Amino acid sequence: MTALATPLADAFWATSLRRWNAVCWVLFGAMAVGLVTTVPASGSRYEALALLSCVVLCYAVLDRFPGNRVIRPRVYLSALVLALGGLAYLGSSYAALFMVTLPHYWMFGRTPRVSMGFLGLATGATLAGSLVRQGWTAEFFGETMVSTLIVVAVGVLIGLWAHSVVAQSSERARLIEELERTQAQLSEAHQRQGAADERERIARDIHDTLAQGFASIIVLAEAAQAGMHHDPATSAQQLRSIESTARENLAEARELVGSARQPGPGQVAAGSVARTLRRTLDRFAEDTGLAVDADLADLECDQQTRIALLRCTQESLANVRKHARASMVGVVLARRPHGVELEITDDGTGFLVGESTGFGLDGMRKRLAELGGRLTVTSSVGDGTRILAMVPVAGEGEA
Repeated sequence: MTALATPLADAFWATSLRRWNAVCWVLFGAMAVGLVTTVPASGSRYEALALLSCVVLCYAVLDRFPGNRVIRPRVYLSALVLALGGLAYLGSSYAALFMVTLPHYWMFGRTPRVSMGFLGLATGATLAGSLVRQGWTAEFFGETMVSTLIVVAVGVLIGLWAHSVVAQSSERARLIEELERTQAQLSEAHQRQGAADERERIARDIHDTLAQGFASIIVLAEAAQAGMHHDPATSAQQLRSIESTARENLAEARELVGSARQPGPGQVAAGSVARTLRRTLDRFAEDTGLAVDADLADLECDQQTRIALLRCTQESLANVRKHARASMVGVVLARRPHGVELEITDDGTGFLVGESTGFGLDGMRKRLAELGGRLTVTSSVGDGTRILAMVPVAGEGEA
């Protein structure tokens, strides 16, 4: 067993020591009085008082200056061992001193090994002193040795039990401290994960709304500038689209920072998912000139589902605008037994799904996964692209 150098063990020993201090001073005083009143005035009385005084002096120094816990406790225990041997030789109150100071071996020894070592030395010194005084007599074997060994055995059992209790308490305290530290680390990790999730959500929203809006503005501005001289009517329409897109982006920005309280032009109000998708598709057809074939069922879904479907539509149309070089886009919104499905197809150039590294498709997948849905992308080079978004919606029927 290792040294119990934990704060809990130190507190236990300090409390026990304070209790025993008061008792020991009373018993030391009683022993001194007993020596004076029961032992005849002779050299043995004074020698016994001198030995007891040495023990009391060492104990007083240890009590007054407890800072050094390595040297001073062991010096006291060594003086106690010598004093017990001397008192046993003199035959003066050695048994009383042994019993009074028995807890000190465990308090000042600090570890079972040291405590047992000093206790063994004290037992040996006591028996040796008694043997020198009594010789190999029946009294020595029948009374002195037996009573001393019984006292020592009881002291050993009590001391080992006390050390076991303190060790268990120290281990519990260590486990509690480790648990608290782990909980603090887990809480910090949750906070970091929450912040990371929030940053990802904001990045996804910015990509799906503001970034797409700015991309549309750039494309429309370039087209308007190119056709300003030979087709001013189309350029004027494109400028109006730029203004409308910029206003929608402003509303989206306000919503993202929490300053908007009502749904903006590009957002989804309650029960309006089909109309919102229709408005988005009309704007797309107007800006790009592509044919859009839309079959949109008027469905009732919760707001998160409506927003997810709108974002998927916006992202898919943005990919068609930027990459597909398509001539036609088809959009189907329908209720299925397993939920709501949104299918977006185009007849563009297609791509290899496994080699796609863009943020848009990954953001769509995560957004749908948060609602328990899934995204299926089917495409190949030269064969167009099919985007299928599915969101489970329980307990909702068609309007």
